[in-house]
Amino acid sequence: MLPSYISEISFEELRERRDKLYELLENCRLCPNECGVDRRVSDNGNCRSGYLPIVSSYFPHFGEEPPLVGRFGSGTIFFTNCNLDCKFCQNYDISHYGIGKKVSIEELASMMIYLQNRGCHNINFVTPTHFTPQIVDALIIARERGLEIPLVYNCGGYESLETLKLLDKIIDIYMPDIKYSSNENALKYSGISNYWDVVRVAIKEMHRQVGDLIIGVNGIARRGLLIRHLVLPNDIAGSKKVLEFIAKEISKDSYVNIMDQYRPAYLAHNFNELNRPIREKEFIEVINIAKDFGLHRGFDEYFSY
Repeated sequence: MLPSYISEISFEELRERRDKLYELLENCRLCPNECGVDRRVSDNGNCRSGYLPIVSSYFPHFGEEPPLVGRFGSGTIFFTNCNLDCKFCQNYDISHYGIGKKVSIEELASMMIYLQNRGCHNINFVTPTHFTPQIVDALIIARERGLEIPLVYNCGGYESLETLKLLDKIIDIYMPDIKYSSNENALKYSGISNYWDVVRVAIKEMHRQVGDLIIGVNGIARRGLLIRHLVLPNDIAGSKKVLEFIAKEISKDSYVNIMDQYRPAYLAHNFNELNRPIREKEFIEVINIAKDFGLHRGFDEYFSY
C-alpha cells in the first residue's frame, strides 16, 4: 500500500498545494492564531519562526506508539517552536527556548530520505504546524528521490481547517493531541482562548481525510487517525468530555493513546494544581471512562483495569 502522497496526488497538484500553503505564510494564517506576520521576512509571529524550517533533531524514535515504532523505529523530525504556549510543556527546551538549527528545504528532504534508508516505518513530523509549507516543499524533493513511507502529522491539535484541507491526500497518519475540553483551562495553561472549539473541528477534518487507524499485518500503521490525550492532575484536561466527543462524534473505533506520563515541567511549578504527577487512581478513572464510552483501541490492549 503506497502512501497517499504517491497514490492519490500528482507532482503537479503537490506543487499547487505547496504554493497555496506558502501564500498562507504571508500575513500568516497557517494556524488558528492568525498572527498576520509576513513570515517570509520576519520571525516575530506567535510561533517565533521565520521562513526557514528549524529542526532540533531527527532520528529513529522507539518511544512512540507501537504501530508507529515497529522494529526499526518511527523516523522522527522534531521541529523547533510551537503555536501553543503550554505552561507544563515536556519539550520546553525545543518548543519555548528555541533550541534547534535552521535548515534548507533540500536538507529537510535529505533528512526524510536518511530516515527511510535507516529502515524507519514512517516520517514523523513533530510540531509541524508552523512549517507546513516547507514540509510539503521538501516532500516534493524527497518523493523525487524515492521517498515512499507514510507521513505522520504529530501536532498539538490547534490546527487551521484551511491548512488541513491543503494537506488532504498528503498526510497518511494524523496524530493530534486533545489537550483540554475547556476553553478556560486552555487559555490559562496554554494561552489559547478557543482551543476546544478549534480542536473538535480539526479532529473531524482529520478523520474525514484518513478515517480510523489502519494497522497492517506486520503491526505497522499505514493510514488513519491516532489521538493522544494526556491525563492531567485534578482533571484539568476535562478527560470525560474529551472521550465522549471522540466516541460520539468521531468513532468508537478511534485509536486513543491515553497517556499517564505527566510530570511537572517548565512553568508548572507556578500552578499548585499542576505541580504534581498524576495519581494512579486518576489515570485508572480515565481508562474506565473511555471503556464506558465504548472506546477500545490504543489503551485497552495495554491496560486491564
